[in-house]
Amino acid sequence: MSDNSSTNRLFDRFAEAASLFASHAAFFIGCVLLVVIWAPTYFVLGSLNTWQLLINTATTIVTFLLVALLQNAQRRSDDAVHQKLDALADGLADVMEHMSTEGDALRNDITELRKAVGTERPTNSNGS
Repeated sequence: MSDNSSTNRLFDRFAEAASLFASHAAFFIGCVLLVVIWAPTYFVLGSLNTWQLLINTATTIVTFLLVALLQNAQRRSDDAVHQKLDALADGLADVMEHMSTEGDALRNDITELRKAVGTERPTNSNGS
């Protein structure tokens, strides 16, 4: 199990590094330059189908791998945001619960908030 966990952490670190690298302006400029250099070769070497096949295959593979890596980084980022929002909602519900000595309306709001974010707590036997 630790082998798999270690592999996942390594992949997550690699995906994060790839995401940081791909999000820089220099990476985008490099991609644009690659296209600008490649485009004229179609007209100069147009009869060389092997050259075009090689370029198209390479770009497809790189695109596929980058999408997979960026999707991993995005999923982890989304998970972190959801955890933070859940913690904020749970904290807000705790504050509301502390202040709910005055009426049932606030207790109902607390219950709704906890259900919405999945942090439901069992109610006491007295209904609160």
